[in-house]
Amino acid sequence: MVHANDRSAPTSTAKPAPMVAFDRRELTLILAVYGRKVSAGDWRDYAMDFLRERAVFSIYARVSERPLFLIEKTPKLRNRQGQFSVTNQQGRILKRGHDLGQVLRVLDPQLVLIR
Repeated sequence: MVHANDRSAPTSTAKPAPMVAFDRRELTLILAVYGRKVSAGDWRDYAMDFLRERAVFSIYARVSERPLFLIEKTPKLRNRQGQFSVTNQQGRILKRGHDLGQVLRVLDPQLVLIR
């Protein structure tokens, strides 16, 4: 039985914490590079994490290893050095910027960006 003044009762006014996510255009760009690398045999698996402060697309060469690369979207950095970044396995930021297409070129250098 739940009483009206019971503080442990569920409330309908509680809002879930907001999450950062990649939009459709961003995922299309990421998956295009990922698909080319998988077909070349370089990459095998990926994972996506949507957190409160950032969204992360992790790329793996094998399932049980640490990720080779992390593609991150951190909206808090939008007005500074750019909200998109690519980090390698050692934690070094390889490229950071405002345009995801340009940032992803570090993973696929022969990729030509057409606007």
